[in-house]
Amino acid sequence: MSGHAVSTRITKVAQAMRPFLGFMQDSAWSRRDPKDPDTCDFVFGNPHELPLPEYVTALQRHVPPQDPSWYAYKSSEPHARRTVAASLRQHRGLAFEDEDVFMTNGAFAALSVALAALVDDGDDVIFVSPPWFFYESMIVAAGGRPVRVGIDRDTFDLDLAAIEAAMTERTRAIIVNSPHNPTGKIVPPETLEALAGILKRASERSGRRIYLLSDEAYSRIVFDGRPYPSPTAYYDDTLLLYTYGKTLLTPGQRIGYIALPPAMRDRPSLREAILAAQLTTGYAFPNALLQHAIADIDSFTIDIAALQRRRDRVVEAFTALGYEVTVPEGTFYIVVRSPEEDDGAFCERLADEGVYVLPGGVFELPGYFRLSLTASDEMIERSLPCFERVAPRVGVR
Repeated sequence: MSGHAVSTRITKVAQAMRPFLGFMQDSAWSRRDPKDPDTCDFVFGNPHELPLPEYVTALQRHVPPQDPSWYAYKSSEPHARRTVAASLRQHRGLAFEDEDVFMTNGAFAALSVALAALVDDGDDVIFVSPPWFFYESMIVAAGGRPVRVGIDRDTFDLDLAAIEAAMTERTRAIIVNSPHNPTGKIVPPETLEALAGILKRASERSGRRIYLLSDEAYSRIVFDGRPYPSPTAYYDDTLLLYTYGKTLLTPGQRIGYIALPPAMRDRPSLREAILAAQLTTGYAFPNALLQHAIADIDSFTIDIAALQRRRDRVVEAFTALGYEVTVPEGTFYIVVRSPEEDDGAFCERLADEGVYVLPGGVFELPGYFRLSLTASDEMIERSLPCFERVAPRVGVR
């Protein structure tokens, strides 16, 4: 008997995930004691403080069943869709309709569903590097061909010339994440307008529509009073993907959505495709309790001003220590240039001090590392002497 034990496609998915899985399974961080009170863990956007009291209260208020179907199968519940559409009309200034909102269990599921609904085998899907960990693997899982395009390293903005050069007759979609994880860059209106022009011209050349998948997971976490420009205002064929897990800092309570803007063409056929994709990608709907509570929790957010103060403290302290630091416009991450070329080795040295950050090699930005501002203020202050001790060993560039 011969043949592979697992599918060829899932083998390719695993290969695309290898840097992330390698870090998760074989790094100093993977061997840490998460219960050690002296550990300073800045790796992921996990909470290090108790959740918003009002969020907990909202969930508690909706736990007691109000009818026999309270915990029955749920899809995109009408009241949840109404809440999201009204919120989008307020925040985006576009007339989103209830039936164009599809509730998902987070943005992870929203992206999976969108790709399943749009992508045929062999279609090109462009994604921007450095990316969120799973873009490439999810494109492969959907049967698409991942096409990687780097950002402009000077501005961290989209590299429009490179995106245009990557367009082919097989291009089906492009994934844009703004504010961008990991750099915190908000894609500005002039870039979005120019990108829309590129996508329209490429669609006309190929004779097939190119969709923009707008990953807006951090769109309510912006600093310095900046407005957030959504691609939905610039390109009609945009699918807006969102999760409440970032805004509420509750990544383990997964609820989000896909929303189609009112100017998008052929919405009825897309509605059917998205619903079919939700059913066949593991019933990608949020659980009953979170949908019951959505009218309450939609307006909640973590303390953005506190996050901004934390950002400013890290930037100030790291700069004083000689590190080269980016200043994020949004998200809750900061990217820092590694003091040595091998960012993985530097992060392992830092781990010896009980401080854990994410090496740039894991997210396609070698020579850098990322730390999360979801850490407590006390943890940040406790970590600074460690960053100071480690940097002189190799010399901050």
